Amino acid sequence: MTDQQNLKSLWGGRFTGGLDPLMQLYNASFPYDQKMYEADIEGTRVYTAGLHKLGLLNDHELSEIHRGLKVVLAEWEAGKFEEQADDEDIHTANERRLGEIIGRGIAGKVHTGRSRNDQVATDMRIYVREQLLEIKRQLKELLGVFVARANVEIDILMPGYTHLQRAQPIRWSHWLLSYATYLSSDLQRLEQVIERVNLSPLGCGALAGHPYGIDRDFLAKELKFDGLVPNSLTAVSDRDFVVETMFWGSLLMNHISRFSEDMIIYSTAEFGFISLADAYSTGSSLMPQKKNPDSLELLRGKAGRVFGGLAGFMMTLKSLPSTYDKDLQEDKEPLFDALVTVSHSIQIATGVLSTLTVEKERMLAALTPDMLATDLADYLVRKGVPFRETHHISGAVVKLAEDKKVGGIDKLSLSELQSVDGRFGEDVVAEVFDFEKSVERRDAIGGTAKSAVLDQIARLKKVLEE
Repeated sequence: MTDQQNLKSLWGGRFTGGLDPLMQLYNASFPYDQKMYEADIEGTRVYTAGLHKLGLLNDHELSEIHRGLKVVLAEWEAGKFEEQADDEDIHTANERRLGEIIGRGIAGKVHTGRSRNDQVATDMRIYVREQLLEIKRQLKELLGVFVARANVEIDILMPGYTHLQRAQPIRWSHWLLSYATYLSSDLQRLEQVIERVNLSPLGCGALAGHPYGIDRDFLAKELKFDGLVPNSLTAVSDRDFVVETMFWGSLLMNHISRFSEDMIIYSTAEFGFISLADAYSTGSSLMPQKKNPDSLELLRGKAGRVFGGLAGFMMTLKSLPSTYDKDLQEDKEPLFDALVTVSHSIQIATGVLSTLTVEKERMLAALTPDMLATDLADYLVRKGVPFRETHHISGAVVKLAEDKKVGGIDKLSLSELQSVDGRFGEDVVAEVFDFEKSVERRDAIGGTAKSAVLDQIARLKKVLEE
């Protein structure tokens, strides 16, 4: 870097020697923070309006600055912004280009009282806010697909599992809504994260505050922030909003990963409960019969990617002294990667779910009489027998069916059932060995009965409407 180039740097006056070229590359963040160009330009537009209110910029200077910023923004949007070798970050690049358009004399005033410390924190909060608002829209769309399918396919029955073993019959819609419930909680958490992201650090300078008494409330309102970070030391160094965004993304991706794992299992030939659309599957380079659920495997895999970024940045933060340290520059790459990964993952999950085919006959065929063993115990409970006793009796019936090799507890005769317990009556077969009746008995809030599932759908629709 030449002395003339060095003078262009915001910190150049103190340093007369050039940077090691590798250090210059190592120090630069422009390759990845340039995506914040719009937030940076908007922040400068509002900040200079605040300087104008203080009398630190006259009408002509403010007009020229705002005219130049429009040109810079147009170049970015048209893909015509030309990077220079000494563009260390998006802030220096935009200010450098502004000076070329309106003259360095006026452009040199835009940084009055402002530090890159509060500038980058402001840019990031604006950028993250806008990205999270878009992700919120995408998440609501995914949640809507879950609810819509649950409503349309409410009559389909399937096995419910614990320990990946067949447990009790449930509705396919009930299973769908289990993940919709996770996502509704994710949506609520996202709204809370956005509230904490949307606080303005602008006007805090490098760390100690603004020397000219700028109206921080004005800056916040103009930039659509909900409030201020009230301490200048915290404002420039706080990256909790970065951690919280990545934590939220990690938790969401965990839910998407678990959903994907279930779907991978259900799509195997051994289960055959669902078939993925070709758009979200791939074939094998060797075995022509294969249809691989690559979309779901990628969703499952990328959960680790997002969490890895969070874990890495937490280690960066854990021992930093106050206030701003260059280590904080390591926030952008994992954060931006997480935002892109989460956004794409939500959209892929939406596509997978909205296009898959449910093989309802395979689901029904997977229901087996042994899954009604609890219903057999409940039958006796309704006759006044304590559940602990009926649980033991039902287990004895299961063993009897196994010993006799009759093919299931529903194949035992009434006399054989009564040999285990004489309180079994002639109505036991009609009352117990019916999957639909089993499902419909679970009608308490949150259950798998049709009425309970419809109640869940109504609750989730309300969440979407709000």
